[in-house]
Amino acid sequence: MSKIKTLILTIVGTFLTSIGVSVFYLPSKVVGGGVSGLATVIYHTLGIQPGITYAVINIALLLIALFILGKKFVFHTLVGAFSLTLFVELLSYVPPITNDVVLATICGSVFYGVGIGITLLVGASTGGTDIAARLIQHYRPNVAIGRLLLVVDSAVILLSLIVFREFDLALYGIIALAVSTFAIDFLISKMNISKLAFVITSKGEEISSHLVSTSPRGITLLEGKGAYTGGDRQVLICALKDSEIPIFQHKIEELDPNVFIIYSESQQIVGNGFHVYR
Repeated sequence: MSKIKTLILTIVGTFLTSIGVSVFYLPSKVVGGGVSGLATVIYHTLGIQPGITYAVINIALLLIALFILGKKFVFHTLVGAFSLTLFVELLSYVPPITNDVVLATICGSVFYGVGIGITLLVGASTGGTDIAARLIQHYRPNVAIGRLLLVVDSAVILLSLIVFREFDLALYGIIALAVSTFAIDFLISKMNISKLAFVITSKGEEISSHLVSTSPRGITLLEGKGAYTGGDRQVLICALKDSEIPIFQHKIEELDPNVFIIYSESQQIVGNGFHVYR
């Protein structure tokens, strides 16, 4: 992914996240976890602007991440943390869209979760507990990032219950955390889903040679035999992204109009040409 595309998606992700925080969470005192939750608690108790809270926490975590996760992650996080802080401050002047706490909880958590999910997909971060989760995942790579955020953010919701002493707000915070966590995991899992194509044909070598020379995907060619006809067949196996299927199928049907293709959904593919999002 190009640096420009990464930068654009990072800014888009932080903008969506800031909508969830400033337009929905802060006015309704909803604490859905993370630095946004801490900022909400501090803002309503001490009157400190959310931007200052973001800055102090992020500086401390970034210093740790610099030695563990490297300069690239820290650079993208700096962009994400700075843009999020800026957007949160700017959007804090936007009047609340709704005074309904339930609507604020649901809408805010969707914006928040999708925004964070986008930044994580490009290897960046909005800062705060996202950095903490990435630090933990560095040592426990098999744990989904959404689950890590769930554990870290639960502590923030508990803090809001202690400070505000309002069980209703804590419950709304739990709902916001659950929805945003689901949004993050759903977005990342959808990015990992690919298609596995099984092509049954009598022109396997011709088709595989053509596909290898005209597409970035590799082909596995197996010998097969029709159980009903007894005729020799070749079975081609190829991993694809959804967007590649129309051209892939068109090329094959041009070479063999009688081809038989089976598409299967794969939850995750590891190997050359495929990136595993976590």
